[in-house]
Amino acid sequence: MERVIIAGVDRSARSRAAADWAAREALLRGLPLRVVHAATQPTERWPYRPEAVADRVVAELVDRHPGLLARSVRLTGTPVAALRAAGAQAELLVLGLRGEGTHAKVAVGSTAAALATGSGGPVVLVPGTLAASGPPQRPDGVAVGVDARDPTGGALDFAFSAARRNGTRLHAVHTWRLPENRVRLPWPVPEETRATWEDHEVQLLSDALRPWREKYPGVEVLEDVVLLPVADALAHASGNAGLVVVGRRSGDTALALLRHARCPVAVVPS
Repeated sequence: MERVIIAGVDRSARSRAAADWAAREALLRGLPLRVVHAATQPTERWPYRPEAVADRVVAELVDRHPGLLARSVRLTGTPVAALRAAGAQAELLVLGLRGEGTHAKVAVGSTAAALATGSGGPVVLVPGTLAASGPPQRPDGVAVGVDARDPTGGALDFAFSAARRNGTRLHAVHTWRLPENRVRLPWPVPEETRATWEDHEVQLLSDALRPWREKYPGVEVLEDVVLLPVADALAHASGNAGLVVVGRRSGDTALALLRHARCPVAVVPS
């Protein structure tokens, strides 16, 4: 793996917002940035030069972020295949949730969906709302989804590391649900029973986070146990965060979160 951050771009303002996020992250990590534009073999009928797309973005980023080390790269091939190969060798791949060819009513573009669920390394998907609201600020906090019964080390390490770099709090979210055999009963679960179950979930989360708290002692952690579907809980948490981290183990959860997240989402291999 090469210590470099890759930003995949096209001609849309949404991809420029993602590239800007990647530039800020590269400066924060002290890493170089490669701005990649992937296209199939050009023909004489193409109305633009593919190699110029990344060049323009790099020029804008270097002007906006003094000290940034960035260069453009043009790859031949489909965006999914080219970016998947490039991202597998990089520390981080960043791209917009929707590309220039995505219909306005589609929340997650096909390229973003394919890379979120099938890339070999961490992928950060940046929502188009950042393009409309101006350059993103550094995160107010980092949120991470935690399966306390089987915690994903990759996602937790990524989230704790991000919180430490940014000097922000980590919001660890664990979700649970009532046992199936109790949900089907015609009468409600007694509050005392529900409280006992919830206390057990709280303890599970505390135990799951203990090794990471010891590894990152300077990170403030808010432990949150909620009775909601995972994607719903993390989408809600995204309203008060600058980054949400989720493991790639559950592709359906990641895609559901991407449709409703209000901040960048990092999808990290298990």
